[in-house]
Amino acid sequence: MEKELHLLRSKQGNTVMDLTKAISQEGQITLMNLYDKDLDWSKLVDDIFSHDKVICWW
Repeated sequence: MEKELHLLRSKQGNTVMDLTKAISQEGQITLMNLYDKDLDWSKLVDDIFSHDKVICWW
């Protein structure tokens, strides 16, 4: 099972969320909101290296 990290640069609508689910049907998905004021940057770096794929959404 592949682990995917989805980085969201801004708030996304239903279309992006539907695409995220469609892309990752069989894998484990982690969503991280880069626009979050309380973003843990150390955790972000750890997550990037611990996932098989990183997908960035504008």
